[in-house]
Amino acid sequence: MPNPPTGFDHGLTLDTAQTILRETLAEGRRLGLAPLTVVVLDQAGQLKGLLREDGSSLQRPAIAHGKAFGAIGLGFGGRELARRSQGMPGFMNSYSDLLGGSAVPVPGGVLVRGEGGRILGAVGVSGDASDKDELAAVAGIRAAGLEPDTGD
Repeated sequence: MPNPPTGFDHGLTLDTAQTILRETLAEGRRLGLAPLTVVVLDQAGQLKGLLREDGSSLQRPAIAHGKAFGAIGLGFGGRELARRSQGMPGFMNSYSDLLGGSAVPVPGGVLVRGEGGRILGAVGVSGDASDKDELAAVAGIRAAGLEPDTGD
């Protein structure tokens, strides 16, 4: 495969996504969380990677994806989406409907920011309480040398 043109913006690389996935699950183990599922999306909302721990329940991949997809779609971390869901339920319901029901506006959907605060993608984690899911995502993003944005 030829090299991309000079100056090509790689955004969130596969290597970086794999680090986030691996370190998010490692943090879940360190914290003693229930089995987790983690999803990494790029800046276009496309799947870069998904890992589901043994024992993670059936719909966890869809929930983790919904947390990340909702965040990347509006450019806000899950905590801000949760606040907006409380303050503007009609809008957030419509937003989720527009995405085919794929937006989950709760903590655990974390934006990945790079140099200058640019959004590179989003991470969604599901398996434990949303606040704990978020802790694991934040650790994974930081382990990759990037800045997590939870919406706070």
